Amino acid sequence: MTDKLEAQELKTLVQSVFSLTQDDRHLLFIVDVPDDKLPDNELWRTRRGLAQGWYKELDAVKTDLGLESVGLLAYPNVHSNNADLPPWGVLVDAELEDLTADILAGMDKRVAIEDILADVQIVMAPTQLSTTAPLKLLATKHNFRAATMPGFSPAMVPALRIDYSKVNSRVNRISDEVTRAQALDIHFTVDEKERCDIHFDLRHREGHASGGRFPQMGVAGNLPSGECYIVPYEGELQDTSQSSGVMPVQLGDEVVFYRIEKNKAVEILSQGAHSEAEAQRIKDEPAYANISELGFGVLKDFGLTPIGVTLLDEKLGLHIAFGRSDHFGGAVGVKDFSSPEAVVHIDRIYIPETAPRIHVDAVNLIYPDGSSLELMRDGEYTIF
Repeated sequence: MTDKLEAQELKTLVQSVFSLTQDDRHLLFIVDVPDDKLPDNELWRTRRGLAQGWYKELDAVKTDLGLESVGLLAYPNVHSNNADLPPWGVLVDAELEDLTADILAGMDKRVAIEDILADVQIVMAPTQLSTTAPLKLLATKHNFRAATMPGFSPAMVPALRIDYSKVNSRVNRISDEVTRAQALDIHFTVDEKERCDIHFDLRHREGHASGGRFPQMGVAGNLPSGECYIVPYEGELQDTSQSSGVMPVQLGDEVVFYRIEKNKAVEILSQGAHSEAEAQRIKDEPAYANISELGFGVLKDFGLTPIGVTLLDEKLGLHIAFGRSDHFGGAVGVKDFSSPEAVVHIDRIYIPETAPRIHVDAVNLIYPDGSSLELMRDGEYTIF
């Protein structure tokens, strides 16, 4: 298998992911471009080249898909994952690999991004910075559906070829269970000796299955995909969030220990360069301290391995995120950060390849009647 999707594979992918109907007329690719503040890199250039290639190949076969148009929109990057999109972009036909925000600003065909999104039915977003948060909200507002592909690389192409009907079956099972549960307990061991326990409050929340298919209008999610996610209760209602405990995160070679109270990181219990940086970060940007997602990826069982990019790696197992949550059904959004550019949703991934010092001993769901279900043991799912 190659790391390049052929035209027929692209057609099959679009048909499978979006379940095309006669109402689907316009498909749009969107890409972000570098500037002086966030300079270019080789993978980013490659991704823009991939997007342009996909655009050209699908444009050539659009009538086979029943589409009237396939478009390509470039916009200045917004300097942060999951920050809101800029107000404008440019519909481009030119080569993308050398395109920058300065060049873009001098081009014709500048358009209001929301106006374009209001007129399309399908969006594919192979971007440098994640667009998942803004596109989830905009998809609901403008009634399109979107596949977000932040950090996509040729190494991820095999993940686009797996049987997503089986993936959907698994993530839907997890989603059903976390929706029924009122709490979730995770037990970690660090360096085979230090035990960490954390309790997450799941009241007032529903699980969401993201299985790489978006047949319904108003929905946006990752591609490749293969996860269930749920936002812990953040205390926005009258009840106080009961999420609490100690959560370890491996950053580089260092394990940072966060003390969690009321679903927020309130203190760093460890020492080291990363620990000091995280302590300053939760002080300077309290919204970052919010626990914004509990995610359960299932793609490891389909033969995929980590490649060092969050888009795929988080789909391989347990992950927990900090920051923005409103795009996932939570309460913390852009308004809660110090500025739009400070908005983040950052996933921390608990698989041996990315966090070798941290072992996931068990993940248990607790139901309102007091019963429980073991979801994971020793980092592996036990419910399938």
